[in-house]
Amino acid sequence: MGCDGGTIPKRHELVKGPKKVEKVDKNAELVAQWNYCTLSQEILRRPIVACELGRLYNKDAIIEFLLDKSSEKALGKAASHIKSIKNVTELRLSDNPAWEGDKGNTKGDKHDDLQRARFICPVVGLEMNGRHRFCFLRCCGCVFSERALKEIKAEVCHTCGAAFQEDDVIVLNGTKEDVETLKRRMEGRRLRSKLGKKTKKPKVAESLSKSDVSEEAPGPSKMKTGKPEETSLDSQEKKTTLPPGSAAQGSSSGKAGKPPCGAMKRSIADSGESEAYKSLFTTHSSAKRSKEESAHWVTHTSYCF
Repeated sequence: MGCDGGTIPKRHELVKGPKKVEKVDKNAELVAQWNYCTLSQEILRRPIVACELGRLYNKDAIIEFLLDKSSEKALGKAASHIKSIKNVTELRLSDNPAWEGDKGNTKGDKHDDLQRARFICPVVGLEMNGRHRFCFLRCCGCVFSERALKEIKAEVCHTCGAAFQEDDVIVLNGTKEDVETLKRRMEGRRLRSKLGKKTKKPKVAESLSKSDVSEEAPGPSKMKTGKPEETSLDSQEKKTTLPPGSAAQGSSSGKAGKPPCGAMKRSIADSGESEAYKSLFTTHSSAKRSKEESAHWVTHTSYCF
């Protein structure tokens, strides 16, 4: 049955004890949090966004998740609190000049320094590799280290100059306590926004009703004094009491400088032109024909014989 040949087994080889809890490597965890998208598990590439809980995502992964919310996705729980693209903020990150990436790794034998990071704090210069706490501002999306915000206390962003409050500061990849506080803030903001929308609706309805009332009620310039019957009678009297020459003056003023229509019409037979010139017109006696010379009723023109 074994154990022959002078072998002496030890206790841990014969007795199965409780399994040891596998510890997660801290370096690997930091690399996964700060270099890879929380939703798609792909390498972070611009544009990079962050949610209200401080997690990092690729923007295209968030858009795909919002368009196709299928229950089959196992990683959908990581972004279940994101309901629209407005719940994420696009980050303004400062590049690290010392980071080379895969430029010199042509053969694939280059050592990857996990302490190097792609981005740094623009104020202090700390690398965003997870060793230091970083945060971003919801109002503008600028990213700073927490040390920079503590050392340089200001109510204005250090890079873009946008004003912010304490509620706008969100810690990136914080601890469980940080995530709980950020979750409470997020729920409070969403409740306030819902209440604000509900209060806006009755105000809009009141303004619309007021505008309708103002359109229906005439102003002081549109109000007419006196009875309508009296005003109509007055207008009729004014029309009847007009002087007889006023109509003629009005018609003549509208056509001033134009001769009357009768003056334009002139008979060529009465003119002093020659007979040859008069014979060119149909009104001349030579153009008139008798009934015998006129055409038959079948023909189309009177000049066909």
